[in-house]
Amino acid sequence: MSADAKKVALITGANKGIGLETARQLGKLDVTILVGARDLAKGEAAVAELKKDGVDARAIKIDVDNPADYAAVAKTIEKDFGRLDILINNAGIMIDNRKGNETSTTSPEMLRKTFDTNFFAVVGLTQALLPLLRKSEAGRIVNLSSILGSLTLHATPGSFIYDAKTFAYDTSKVALNSFTVHLAHELKGTKIKVNSAHPGWVKTDMGGEGAQLEIEDGAKTSVELATLPEDGPTGGYFHMGKALPW
Repeated sequence: MSADAKKVALITGANKGIGLETARQLGKLDVTILVGARDLAKGEAAVAELKKDGVDARAIKIDVDNPADYAAVAKTIEKDFGRLDILINNAGIMIDNRKGNETSTTSPEMLRKTFDTNFFAVVGLTQALLPLLRKSEAGRIVNLSSILGSLTLHATPGSFIYDAKTFAYDTSKVALNSFTVHLAHELKGTKIKVNSAHPGWVKTDMGGEGAQLEIEDGAKTSVELATLPEDGPTGGYFHMGKALPW
């Protein structure tokens, strides 16, 4: 395969954690990786690490909370590659206290900040890059959600997330899942597939104490959805190949 025929993937928040491991695993599948990072120096450091593993990677500055970056990123990808094959909306935040259910005291500021990064930024960046994804022979959009975005499990007494109520984070992922469903429906007549991924409870800064999965496993769902075959699903919500309840 010629260099210009390699698939091109943009991963936001790819300088550490699940994003970096996703970049490593996709890169080993001969995909050119654009390491999206708010801090370009941290992105360059991640690229240096990836190149030691033989990954074709380059850093690209993108602060998902700065809409001005979206057009700049789109312009760079257009100029250098002419298309985008894979978009993994990996960047996200959790700023809830995690001290039990504090829904009634969650501030509007916390909700807005969480939604700005976890929902509005994903929608805005995806819309900006959609023209480039339409030029791909097999465009794939992966939205990093969470099992905590499952209203079904939240409302089911006895489910393993029933008592895990982080209101701002959870509702931002519910909204993100809705975006997945709506965009997948709009694009169902195209070659683009859109899916939500639950990586698992992963040992990262966000995962915190008690997390069960290694980062290597946490990246697997994103990689699988980024490389779906033509007959693969779209508009779904998955973890390790299994559909999750909305």
